[in-house]
Amino acid sequence: MTGLTLASPHHSISLLQSFSQHNKNLLFKSHTSSFPYLPGNKIARKKWFVFSSKEQIVEEMERVRKLREAQSRVKIKKRVPLRPGRISAPLPMPDHISRPSYAGSTQLPELSTDCQVHDSEGISEMRAACQLAARALELAGTFVRPSVTTNEIDKAVHSMIIEAGGYPSQLGFCGFPKSVCTSVNECVCNGIPDSRQLQRGDIITIDVAVFLNGYHGSTSKTFLCGQVPELVQRLVQVTEVCLERGIAVCKDGALYKKIGKRISEHVENYDFSLVERFVGHGIGPILHSEPLILHHRNDKPGRMVEGQTFTIAPTLAMASSECVTWDDGWTTVTSDGSRAAKFEHTVLITKTGVEVLTKL
Repeated sequence: MTGLTLASPHHSISLLQSFSQHNKNLLFKSHTSSFPYLPGNKIARKKWFVFSSKEQIVEEMERVRKLREAQSRVKIKKRVPLRPGRISAPLPMPDHISRPSYAGSTQLPELSTDCQVHDSEGISEMRAACQLAARALELAGTFVRPSVTTNEIDKAVHSMIIEAGGYPSQLGFCGFPKSVCTSVNECVCNGIPDSRQLQRGDIITIDVAVFLNGYHGSTSKTFLCGQVPELVQRLVQVTEVCLERGIAVCKDGALYKKIGKRISEHVENYDFSLVERFVGHGIGPILHSEPLILHHRNDKPGRMVEGQTFTIAPTLAMASSECVTWDDGWTTVTSDGSRAAKFEHTVLITKTGVEVLTKL
């Protein structure tokens, strides 16, 4: 909507030439200005309109009257800052489901320094785990609508994963109490599903990770809940494109730092901030390992190798990239309350380029 100007109902239309019975051309002067919610809030120049008949004059006055009435009915509702809701107990897991080694422990596992490179069998298992994660995320998205709680989303995804024979990787990781992460509005990452209902105009990032037959797959996406302001929509769109740009540079022998360079180049075209605190990582039989994938410009050494799997997960904020973590030890929000968006895929480096394992 940048550059779009509409006639403001607060400016009157002034008659510059008296209307006479035989005069068929009437000149009006109308001030126009941008609405305050338009990006940049630029003041439009004055414009001149020519109306050729009395009927056009009446139509224009009626249009302005209706516009005034419509604006007077608009209720500007200030968005309420995110607050924690009630967190229910973790959902039960059937005994026959295989669990990762960290399940049931509150200790943070050490980051493995080994890159995870797979043979043909391992690649097949990675594809299966990642496709289940992708389908679970797609299911989660169907629940994003006003009045649905994030706890309901968690329950639906949990049920789907265990029915497919998988384990939700987040559940029990360092004591995390839920099966997915649901990060609403200013929540950057690690939001805990709770009793809060989604509101029209919210955005929500849902992170889904699956452990299936000894392998993890991870993906996330930011969803829109009902009608969302245009600038917020742009934030979400730009973040998704950042992920695509980062993936595009991946291939056997490519430098890891090219991912951050390419993402940064795209972000710099907009007034958004790249949140550097959260990174991508190696993934496979181990949930988190080297290499750490930095999404900003960096000099991290190392090259990609064929058969390797890792995640790319750029996160953008509308204003400040500074973050604070709540007392629950997980929920991390922007320090200024501005909204954030995140997209993530698990990728496999191939001989000819890259395969996005979590893409349906």
